[in-house]
Parts: sequence; structure tokens; C-alpha cells
Amino acid sequence: MSATRGATAATQPDATGHFGPYGGRFVPETLIHALDELEAEFARARGDAAFRAELDATLRDFAGRPTPLIEAHRYSEAAGCRVFLKREDLLHTGAHKINNTIGQCLLARRMGKPRVIAETGAGQHGVATAAAAARFGLACTVYIGSEDARRQHLNVQRIRLLGAEVREVNAGSRTLKDATSEALRDWVTRVRDTHYVLGSVLGPHPFPTMVREFHRVIGVEARGQFAAQAGGLPDLLVACVGGGSNSIGLFHAFLDAASVRKVGVEAGGLGIASGRHAARIPEHSVGVLHGTRTLVLQDARGMIRPTHSVSAGLDYPAIGPEHAWLADQGLAEYAHATDDEALEAFETLAKLEGILPALETAHALAWVLREGRALGRETRVIVNLSGRGDKDVEEVLRVRAKGARPASAAYDAARAPVL
Repeated sequence: MSATRGATAATQPDATGHFGPYGGRFVPETLIHALDELEAEFARARGDAAFRAELDATLRDFAGRPTPLIEAHRYSEAAGCRVFLKREDLLHTGAHKINNTIGQCLLARRMGKPRVIAETGAGQHGVATAAAAARFGLACTVYIGSEDARRQHLNVQRIRLLGAEVREVNAGSRTLKDATSEALRDWVTRVRDTHYVLGSVLGPHPFPTMVREFHRVIGVEARGQFAAQAGGLPDLLVACVGGGSNSIGLFHAFLDAASVRKVGVEAGGLGIASGRHAARIPEHSVGVLHGTRTLVLQDARGMIRPTHSVSAGLDYPAIGPEHAWLADQGLAEYAHATDDEALEAFETLAKLEGILPALETAHALAWVLREGRALGRETRVIVNLSGRGDKDVEEVLRVRAKGARPASAAYDAARAPVL
């Protein structure tokens, strides 16, 4: 927790959890007391040296922090700029999600709640919650849409092997939105003995701020590592954005550095014009979903629209309220990458660097691959490699076979070894 201190006042929400017009609480009365309790306990924990010491020790000894920052020389050659990878994929359970689940499970134990629940899309948050719950002796139930369960079958089995119950959701689009709705319904009925380990910088206050603070260690480490390895500050930070936890974790430690450009990459799906995507920023439509006011994909009647992404973890119709505010303020910018671009980046990193990235992360890599030459060869870019792609291998092979996609053009162009 020591790494979460020092955030500037300008990047903190107001007393009601609003980042400008975004954020707040839009929940049933049943949950207000639980949210007040969580907010108060989080504030006490941040000031408790024993809590911070246990969190830091668990992040080190159980999760595997700090994670390395490496320069990806062959990928840099393909992209046309210098690419550094923050290796969150090397954490226990395979993604950045474990930072937050350790913190929240510790809070659940402090509040005397023996049971935790979670939603998951790509499965990584579910695995990380199940692992942290097992570590601290908590009962755990994970909700996942049945379509995501199909795409992320390996992670569903991992969650069960870690001792958690998996509940598949067949309502709606059977993806992350619907899993989140079911988890909130569960929490309303068992609020006294259950804590909801929400997996991104979404939901009612204090979740967006609390989840950000547990992930801020990513950027704190990256800033120190980059200064030691390359000198000074990077020119650019790039991370994928679903709800936005890995990206805000990287960006936040650099918000005081105006010279560092921050780019969040949303899921462009089959293209913005197709309507089959999960890019919230281009439409800038304000609405309320799952307890927070933010930018959402909705129709003229305010009904939530279906989303699409090859990546289960980015397939969500709302973006975290702090990201919406950062976009409005010009403190970060947001782009998108299509399914095909993400698949090409997945294959390119695998073949050039020996790393299988998560399909979520591949969207950030795709943006760098697309824009790198315009950035220039000396531009220094940190990409948050938020998760590893073992979970996505079957889906990548299925999509490739269905579409008969050619091998990566970027890989073919960069096959010569870097000397």
C-alpha cells in the first residue's frame, strides 16, 4: 500500500466519489451501508502500518512484485519505436488483477466478512479473486457470462480448482455486463456476510478510487524502473481499456508529468462504423450503469447496447468514471484497435519476443504497431503487458481457423534478427 500514497489532490474524486460529472453512487438503499462501511474501512486501512505491511509482503511473496520492465527490441523494430513492456503478465495467476484482489480480500477479512463474490469476463479477475480468497480463508463465488465461460474455459477450470464456486450467467449477452449484474444482485441479498470484490475502476464509490489505488503500484514501479534503465521519463504510456484498471494503474503515477503522453486503447471490434465494438469514448454518451455515472454505449432510449470484442475482458459497455474525466480534461487520450489488429499484434509479439499476450493487452500492442512509425524510432513507449495469453490460445486458433487469417504481416516484415 505504500506505493499508493502521494496521489495529487487534482486526481482525487470529491467527497461523494465524483470525478467532475462522473462517478457517484446509484445503487439500491440496501447497499448504502455496505458502501459506507467499505469506504471507512479502506480509509482506516490506508493509515494502518500493519495493513500496509501485510499488503506489501503479500504482493511481494505471493503475487510476485515487483514485475520487470523490459525493452522489447524485436517488437520495437517491427513497430518503428522503442517499446518497453511492463510485465504484469508475470504475476501469480497471470495478470495485474491480483494486485486488487489481495487488497480487497484483506479488507473483507478486516470487516469480518467470510465470503467474497466477483464478476469476471476474461476470467483473470475470477482466478485472482479465487486465489486471494483461498490465501486468506474466504468462501468465494465467481459470476461469468456463459459466452465468456466458453471463450475462457481454462480459467473457469482454474477458478474451480482454487476452491471457488462458478456461476454461469445465461441472461442478456451472456458476457461481462450480465455477470456484473448478477454479482450485484447476490451482494444485495447477502450484504451482511459478503464483500463484492469488484474487478475494475467501475461501480459505485469508493470502488473506482479503491481499485485504482491497489493498482497504482504498476505505474510507481514503472516510473522508477524506466528512470534507472533508460533515464528520465518515457514519452508515451499505452494500455488497453475495458473498465480501465490496468491503464489507470499505469497512468496515475505519471499524471503529474504533462510531457508523458497517455493513450488508452478500447476494443474496436469489427470497426466503429459496424456498431459491433466496445469503444465508449468516440460516442461520448453519458449514462448510469452498475452504480456509476460514466460514458456508456446506449441507444436513443437509454437502453444499454450490445457490445463486441474478440477479447472477453474488453467486452463491456461502460468505461471507468475517472477515465471519462481524464478524457474530458485532456489528461489522457483514447483510441481503439479492431479484432483483426489485436490478433495480428498477438501473433507478432509471440513470434518476435516469445511472449503470448492476453487478447486484452494485444489491443494496446496493436495501437503501437499501427502508430509506431509515425511516433519515430527514438520515441520511448511503455506498454502495460497486463496479462498473459495462455487463456486465449484456443479462442485465437478458433477465430483464425474461422476467418482463415494470414500470418502476421508485421512479423514477416521483421523476421530478420536484430543485431
